[in-house]
Amino acid sequence: MPGSRASGVQLHLTALPDGRLGPSAHAFVDWLADAGQTYWQVLPLGPPDEHRSPYKAASAFAAWDGLLAEPDAPVSADAADAFRARHAYWIAGWEAFGGSVEDQVRFEREWATLREHAAARGVRLVGDVPIYVSPGGADHATWPELFLGEGQAGAPPDALAADGQLWGNPLYDWPALQRRGYRWWTERLRRTFDLFDVTRIDHFRAFVACWAVPSDAESAVEGHWRRGPGRAVFDAAARELGDLAVIAEDLGVITEPVTRLRRKLGFPGMLVTLFGFDPDDPEGPHRPENHTEDRWIYLSTHDTDTAAGWLSTASDGQRAELQAALAVAGIEEAERHWALVRLAFSSRCPVAMLAAQDVLGLGSQARMNVPGTKGRSWRWKLEPGQLTAEHARRLRAATQEAGRLTG
Repeated sequence: MPGSRASGVQLHLTALPDGRLGPSAHAFVDWLADAGQTYWQVLPLGPPDEHRSPYKAASAFAAWDGLLAEPDAPVSADAADAFRARHAYWIAGWEAFGGSVEDQVRFEREWATLREHAAARGVRLVGDVPIYVSPGGADHATWPELFLGEGQAGAPPDALAADGQLWGNPLYDWPALQRRGYRWWTERLRRTFDLFDVTRIDHFRAFVACWAVPSDAESAVEGHWRRGPGRAVFDAAARELGDLAVIAEDLGVITEPVTRLRRKLGFPGMLVTLFGFDPDDPEGPHRPENHTEDRWIYLSTHDTDTAAGWLSTASDGQRAELQAALAVAGIEEAERHWALVRLAFSSRCPVAMLAAQDVLGLGSQARMNVPGTKGRSWRWKLEPGQLTAEHARRLRAATQEAGRLTG
């Protein structure tokens, strides 16, 4: 984790102009470096589901072959065997599920080249670990004893979905995982840190209590809280892996035990600028004056509207709260989405993250995900050349103004 102020941009690999590793990914690293950014955050890399969601990947360990720039690159038998030896915990299950070890070798090569290029340009890669696995996926098939036979995961009603979210993922059998020393989670985090410098853990609050919904429920409103394992998972992983560079996604219905666990583990949490202008919630943690240094600030996230989209639908009260926050921060900016960029960067949080859509000032049509819907998400892509040298110059200037340049 950084010892000083920094910033970065979130853009999934599928949102690159060609949606793959290779030249466009390397070019984006170069753009980030020119823009003075320290971090590139992506979404999960596993094979997505039929709706293109990377949060219901067919494997918690395997990378998606659809990200390969050279899917036909040769792989020797020795290279495949060496990969099997290095990843013995999970690769046999992936092959039994029908996955290709050769594609995993190709991904490892291409990813290593990208990561080396990023390191040379001073850019660190941030990953994302979905807390749950796909129903019927490789993990569910390989380790059925680690999951409950009934119930499904979801989220209770909140600001993102009035009826909650019905995810359909199998629930963990935490006592069964405990009896095995939480080995599955340790190996999952080992794989993650093989690929990334830092990772976000999605839906961190489920380690305290998850929203468990009956298998036949018609909506997530029918769910209830089910106790999680607490810090034991992370203690087990840290004993083997050392310090864990984790960002805890602690959005939604967050209780004091969730915050207490996160702070005991030393994980930064998340705040969202767009959540900080509710005139009826003066004590809300997302309000700029209430930010704390143990969190990362995100202007928007892959689950929210874009900054420009939010501005187009904000209430008069929200607009008044935003204007007051800009006045306190001394920000005067004709382009309102860019005023939000500068406001996010002015936060006392050590790391500020922007979505690429917000650098470009794109509206709701550029949302990455609309929770609770199907067919509308995971489709947005950059146009070739859409992020320009002028965008990089402007972002670098804002980064420097906020004291977030690290190199």
